[in-house]
Amino acid sequence: MNQSESGVDKAQQALPLDRIVAHQNKFLGFLQVRVEDAATAQDILQSAYLKAIEHGAEIRDDESTVAWFYRILRNTITDHYRRGAARDRAHEGFANEAPVSYEPELAQTVCACVGDVVHDLKDEYRMAIEQVDLGVKSVEDFAQAAQISANNASVRLHRARKAIAKQLTTVCGACAKHKCLDCTCRRSQL
Repeated sequence: MNQSESGVDKAQQALPLDRIVAHQNKFLGFLQVRVEDAATAQDILQSAYLKAIEHGAEIRDDESTVAWFYRILRNTITDHYRRGAARDRAHEGFANEAPVSYEPELAQTVCACVGDVVHDLKDEYRMAIEQVDLGVKSVEDFAQAAQISANNASVRLHRARKAIAKQLTTVCGACAKHKCLDCTCRRSQL
């Protein structure tokens, strides 16, 4: 293949993609009606553009380019909602598995450093730990009080627990690896 034939092939492949980009506003309008917000519509459009670039060789006729891209958009919307539903199911499962609160006798054996570390967390994490793990609220009650979804509350609680574990490992060392039960670190003995 010589240089001029290669240039012709690239020009022919670019034309269908140029047609797709030229209809960007129509595609965004199509998406905004079908998804929750403009930012999500933009994200889906960008994902669809990537799919179009990856599968650009499938376009057989310039006239069908726009219809072909609408099919990609519909499939990308479906993927978006499927991922969201799967994520919601996972968060719901995590919320159901999370303990409502620590038992009172367990709270007495937990490392005294936990209280100090909790205060160092960012506010949203600190509130989640104080109200659910150290308090008496359920994840659902905390979510309602914080005006967030139960899924968001369970994720926040999970992240807060990870942040505490990381901080405790730094502060307490070895006893933190055993969940600070029967704490032996120097701070608890002061």
